[in-house]
Amino acid sequence: MSQHTRIFLVGPMGAGKTTIGRRLAKSLKRRFIDCDQELERRTGATISLIFDIEGEAGFRQREKRLIDELTQVNDVVLATGGGAVLDPDNRKSLSTRGFTVFLHAGLDELLARTRNDVNRPLLKTEDRATRLQGIVAEREPLYREVSRLTIDTSAHSIGDIVNRIREAIV
Repeated sequence: MSQHTRIFLVGPMGAGKTTIGRRLAKSLKRRFIDCDQELERRTGATISLIFDIEGEAGFRQREKRLIDELTQVNDVVLATGGGAVLDPDNRKSLSTRGFTVFLHAGLDELLARTRNDVNRPLLKTEDRATRLQGIVAEREPLYREVSRLTIDTSAHSIGDIVNRIREAIV
């Protein structure tokens, strides 16, 4: 079976992975899975609560097991958590088991999209702009490493982005 039956979306928080993933999956008649939402569903706890109780390390271990499982599901569009690329095993799974797309957006756009979101543990800080800038700087090379396609989500409509991904996977 073609690896293009698996499409993985990576990128920072606020880049549009969930929104675009849902639309893409619907247009391809595939199952959509948001890794963070699936983790919350399975544990019965929010990502914030997992961070509070187990710390980032505990969360990342749970995320790693889930990424390993979900990157083997066929006919799926998978939206990963923004930090999934930090783990080398996750990067290998994402780059070898499917078609990975890096959804990119500028810092101002990411800040605007996440400004009212209180459920992002890594943004629970006084200076969200500096924190988000640091996160993006650390992760962007990793997003690029695992991806076969990069799309700037602040420069295109959701429909255009979905069409560009569809064209790339044929």
